[in-house]
Amino acid sequence: MSDLPKAPATAPRGDKPGTDFSYVGIDAILEQMRRKAMKQGFEFNIMVVGQSGLGKSTLMNTLFKSKVSRRSALPVEEDRIPKTIEIKSISHDIEEKGVRMKLTVIDTPGFGDQINNENCWQPIMTFINNQYEQYLQEELNINRKKRIPDSRVHCCIYFIPPTGHCLRPIDVEFMRHLSKVVNIVPVIAKADTLTLEERDFFKQKIREDLRTNGIDVYPQKEFDEDAEDRLINEKIREMIPFAVVGSDLEYQVNGKRLLGRKTKWGTIEVENTTHCEFACLRDLLIRTHMQNIKDITSSIHYEVYRVRRLNESNAHPNGQAEGEQSILQSNGVPEVLSHEI
Repeated sequence: MSDLPKAPATAPRGDKPGTDFSYVGIDAILEQMRRKAMKQGFEFNIMVVGQSGLGKSTLMNTLFKSKVSRRSALPVEEDRIPKTIEIKSISHDIEEKGVRMKLTVIDTPGFGDQINNENCWQPIMTFINNQYEQYLQEELNINRKKRIPDSRVHCCIYFIPPTGHCLRPIDVEFMRHLSKVVNIVPVIAKADTLTLEERDFFKQKIREDLRTNGIDVYPQKEFDEDAEDRLINEKIREMIPFAVVGSDLEYQVNGKRLLGRKTKWGTIEVENTTHCEFACLRDLLIRTHMQNIKDITSSIHYEVYRVRRLNESNAHPNGQAEGEQSILQSNGVPEVLSHEI
């Protein structure tokens, strides 16, 4: 008697073919975080410091492919060198592929342009501390906002003139004081004025000066989280300071429209890494390390300031240490001159 064909086994009720019963779905939190972040948007506050004529405004426009600099936003009659250091901020809402970011560019016109530049870093230190103080006061409010506006300076790009020799005293003093309160990324401005040999020698000399003076620029070694981070950051530290060229003008090169600077000998391509290191700087600030820069600002620099201010408040009920030099502004926020360790 021949065997009768067997009926296919029926799957238990409610089961679907290929269902993984061991799957919980914890990885879905990544998509939840992405949706929330997309709704909220991002904030990034970047300060540019350097004497006039080093191309600070042009570099910012080149970085973000927009007219984001103070020079681009002000009328011509207002765009002049101030007699003292002024600090100007301008904010833009930038959107790319559905990602929204509020970008604030903080310019420091007048820095290094005077005959006597002694202590010219102090107004900048005061401004950075003011932003920490405003954030702290918002945190201490009884009815504080659901999301505190973040005006803290996340990164300071310091422009070094292409002298080809070594750091000037003003460069050393600025970075020595400010590296304790903000992430500093040094760049050699207008690097196309140096030959390749001069550029390499200058970069090596600057790194020696930074080590000699105990100046830690971003990315700092002590904040490397693991071996992988250390490996990536070591390559960046070997490249610092970035030799950059900025330009918001396009030229025809081999049938392509490229950002560059035209000379009698050819076109310097801004995004060509064999010509300059602009692309490496852009990747560091935007594509690979932006969130890390913000995290270090919040968990290291701001935390140092917050702990010191709260200790002062506990020691002195009025919240101000004896002998501390502070200026009460019209908005009631004290200008603390320094929070160096």
